[in-house]
Amino acid sequence: MLVAERHEKITQLVNEKRSIRVTELSQIFSVTEETIRRDLEKLESEGKLQRSHGGAVSIKENEIEAPYFEREIQNVKEKLAVAEEAIKYVATNDRIILDASTTAWYMAKRLPDMPLTVLTNSMKVAMELANREKISVITVGGTMLQKSLSFVGPQTNNALEYYHVNKAFISCQGIHAKRGISDSNEMQALVKQKMIEISDEVYLLADHTKFDKQAFSRVATINTITYIITDSKTDQDQIEAFEEMSIRVIRP
Repeated sequence: MLVAERHEKITQLVNEKRSIRVTELSQIFSVTEETIRRDLEKLESEGKLQRSHGGAVSIKENEIEAPYFEREIQNVKEKLAVAEEAIKYVATNDRIILDASTTAWYMAKRLPDMPLTVLTNSMKVAMELANREKISVITVGGTMLQKSLSFVGPQTNNALEYYHVNKAFISCQGIHAKRGISDSNEMQALVKQKMIEISDEVYLLADHTKFDKQAFSRVATINTITYIITDSKTDQDQIEAFEEMSIRVIRP
């Protein structure tokens, strides 16, 4: 099999399976694991996949991720309450991250025009802030996911490496005291991981529907979060589980 043919088939397998390990690819193509690692490095540089620990994941959008227009009309009242509470923790001259979640977009819609730097991978957030004279907006490029109108992939993560922010405001599809934070899309999860890494403080925006759930892709452990901002419908028992782990839970 020619190298180009192997690369094409590796890309196809990664997209079909969403993720695959080096050992499995080595067995499938009867080549060494070192050869597969070089293949993955080459394919990542071409923007065809994303390397992960021990393998690779697809850069194609996970089909279980709901389209943005569907998510932006779900639990609107609760998301607005979370967004409005989150804005209270943004100070003049802060450098912040807003991810590609609908809650972060609601937050952007209500941010006052103040001296502020906003780093985002969301087209919706960037467009919302485009006319604010005092807010400096930095967008990171990459592979655009049509459903979420956001950028993901190796270019996105590489771009984030160049920055350091005071605060990150990110959301998720699931938050669980033992299993951590998770998202429905693998590539979004990897971007959120990088956002957490470059932030001094992390504010998790999670309405009551996200608690005690585990989505497809793990983002991070709970101890990487500084604060959880939720809505008034979140059960006190759920809140106490996180407070026992020394995480402050903020509820309107």
